[in-house]
Amino acid sequence: MFEQVVFAGGGHRCWWQAGFWEVVAPAIELRPRVIAGVSAGAATACLLFANDSRTALAYYREVLKGNPRNAYPMNLFRRGRRVFPHNEIYRNALEALLGGEHFRQLMWSAPEIRVQFSRIPRWLGPRSAVALGIVGYNIEKYVRRSLHPGFGRAVGFRSEIVRVQDCRSDDELVSLIIASSCTPPFTPIEYRDGRPTMDGGLVDNVPVDAVDADGGPTLVLTTRRYPEHAPVFIRAGRVYVQPSRKVAASSWDYTSPDAYEQTWRQGREDGEAFLRGFPSLRTGLGSLPETAAGLA
Repeated sequence: MFEQVVFAGGGHRCWWQAGFWEVVAPAIELRPRVIAGVSAGAATACLLFANDSRTALAYYREVLKGNPRNAYPMNLFRRGRRVFPHNEIYRNALEALLGGEHFRQLMWSAPEIRVQFSRIPRWLGPRSAVALGIVGYNIEKYVRRSLHPGFGRAVGFRSEIVRVQDCRSDDELVSLIIASSCTPPFTPIEYRDGRPTMDGGLVDNVPVDAVDADGGPTLVLTTRRYPEHAPVFIRAGRVYVQPSRKVAASSWDYTSPDAYEQTWRQGREDGEAFLRGFPSLRTGLGSLPETAAGLA
């Protein structure tokens, strides 16, 4: 039914997408032609074809035994030590879960996967762009609560898209996902082709523009709860599915593997709820209102 699927970003909230997909995809024979993702949403999309989420959950549970905190302020006074552990943990996880034989499996089995990242405004340097991007992101997130924010584009952030299938090695794939996830101060500023990149969510954390406008029915998986919408709703002809309640995991919390598993299990539960309403969605998509599909 769905020709295209969009994976929103959200850091560890994206475990919800993994749980949802693993219940829904086999049940409705979900085989999209194109997938688009940003930040951890792109990583999750790749994981689902390269590996499996149970393995990933077990990996994080083991690794995070040695990371009790999200920040180590005393490292400011220690040469070569980072205050934030996120970049090293995230990069190592991508290499372990998507590298080697998993990379080959991904290239063999996955549909076209498009990864969105952001280019900073030409009139700003990297550090100024970081500050502006963080301010704008938080305005959109906490004040405007926008499903598709406009601040980033308005001040000059621009999106670029690279296909996973254009990566010639697992190192290139990891670098692409890291570029799409670049969120200082948790990760350092990344560079592609000599130019700085930042998290693709600064342009749109729900990257619907990365799929084809006339590419057929589109399923959009968010990771944040938008209370003004039902768990399943229709907008601009797309089917959006969001968590039925706020998930347990936080985007950049690298200390709580229990919360990751709770979020993953919630995704599975919400996937089962989606399947219960799927027959009516399939037959009545064209007549459903723009605001809600009523499949909670």
